[in-house]
Amino acid sequence: MARGVKTGIIGAVFTGMLGVAVYGAYNIYTGLDGESSGTKPAATTLRDDSPLSAKDVSRTAGDFLAAWSAGDLTKAAGLTDSVQTATAALNAYKTEASIGKVTATPIPSDTATDSTAAAGTSTMSVPFTVKATISYQNLPPKVWTYTSTLTVGRNTVGDASVKWAPNVLEPDLKDGQSLVTGLATAPQLDLVDRHGKTMTADRYPGLTDVFADLRKRYANAKLGGSPGIETYVADESGTAVKTLYVVKPGKNARLKTTLDAGIQAAAEKAVQKATDAGVTAIDSDNGDILAMATNPPGGENYAMSLKAPGSTFKIVTAAALMLAPPSKAYPNGIKPDSPARCVDGYNVVGGRPYHNVTRDNLKADLAWDFEQSCNTGFIRLSPNLDSTSLTKVGRTYFGLVGKDEPWFVGTGTTDGSIPGGVGDELTSEMIGQGQVLMNTLNMASVSATVLNGKFHQPSILDDTSLIANRQDFPTQKLPSSIRKNLMSMMKGTVTSGTARGVLTGVASPYGAKTGSAEENEGLANGWFTAYAGHVAAAGMVVSGGHGNASAGPIVADVLRAAS
Repeated sequence: MARGVKTGIIGAVFTGMLGVAVYGAYNIYTGLDGESSGTKPAATTLRDDSPLSAKDVSRTAGDFLAAWSAGDLTKAAGLTDSVQTATAALNAYKTEASIGKVTATPIPSDTATDSTAAAGTSTMSVPFTVKATISYQNLPPKVWTYTSTLTVGRNTVGDASVKWAPNVLEPDLKDGQSLVTGLATAPQLDLVDRHGKTMTADRYPGLTDVFADLRKRYANAKLGGSPGIETYVADESGTAVKTLYVVKPGKNARLKTTLDAGIQAAAEKAVQKATDAGVTAIDSDNGDILAMATNPPGGENYAMSLKAPGSTFKIVTAAALMLAPPSKAYPNGIKPDSPARCVDGYNVVGGRPYHNVTRDNLKADLAWDFEQSCNTGFIRLSPNLDSTSLTKVGRTYFGLVGKDEPWFVGTGTTDGSIPGGVGDELTSEMIGQGQVLMNTLNMASVSATVLNGKFHQPSILDDTSLIANRQDFPTQKLPSSIRKNLMSMMKGTVTSGTARGVLTGVASPYGAKTGSAEENEGLANGWFTAYAGHVAAAGMVVSGGHGNASAGPIVADVLRAAS
């Protein structure tokens, strides 16, 4: 028989219009003479793209965790969809993090949840606990316990496997990062209040984001202390990104803040009065931030959120009006007793009409409009201002320099701004609407400036030389007559105006301004700013409605704690 040539012909996959797939495979063997020497069906395995069962997921996850726990890293990596990458990562976890023994255990679950589903393939997540024994040099072994999650899906050949990702090893781990155990690059940092009391986010959750930011900003500052031995996340350059476990404590460094633990505790409790609220208190003598709290903690920081401040901004507007040059209508300038009728629906010629929550008063003056928060009384005086009046007064006397020139208080803030404008923009800004934006720190500072007579740039650090980019903003003292008039109107707001009955039990002198500001639909945001003794504070409640009933009690609690 002549030499034979073996030819393999594989049939194609045909898909009918009804979606029924038929797969054929044939091996045909032919001799040189062209005659068939017989046929033999080939054994063929089709890729399984069916959704995973809970049993598949449980078995695959269990096998992976068992292999990892047994120290069989080759087997564990082989149960993933990226064997080479997983092998390297598992070995680095052992050697670089000095972890000698691992016990990884699935967390029981009644149901498995599909996290993704596409093209007929599903993946399911399995949470698990890890007890990792860290054996670093000659130190006694330490057991580090944490939880993580792995995902089971199908690999390229259709087998159930662990979808490899760095965070399988530890939930904070990302691509390009590794776990390391060794001497920390800097000592742990204790945050202490102005009296030297250590403060933690567990005790003061309203400062969670602020504390995290302070530790990040000043981790490498020369504040004493000595680093300990830690297990940490390191980036590609080896720089520590996050401490995960302290194997041997060093001596903590201490960052002294301007916070007052007692006032902060009161602020934490006070913001619980509302669902979405923030409050800030500062020392009017020097701008020190005494307290800052937000509810809920860990979400949006409502103490620092930029919002339209509503009628609390009338403090700045009243100052601008009284600083305006004399006019034909007001030849002696505008003063608290200058006529400014309060009539609902009033509008400047050609402008939009404005409304009030207070009653009409044809005999109203500036002081009455301020204390009763009449919008149209203020707007009636708008011809005495130009497009830049509010911006200039805000900057010159209250340090409101704009969002492009932050105060650099020692932690991240986005400060308010007064754009200025003409027509409806001017009149809207006069009552704290339009494009005017402030946060509670800004408005607390406005009240502090009235009380002190001079703007003091706020800070949350006792040593302001630690603050990068910190610069002094040149401001002027409020003229004594303007300051006296503002204090008189703010006191009148408490004794007979919209803040009546809110500030009971606070120190003297005291004064306040209420506000509410429309934002989208629904109830307006409630605002309240006040001072008592040497402390000024401001609060904001999202959709709180009138500030006297929503933000007012929050600010009052803080000021009473400071009295």
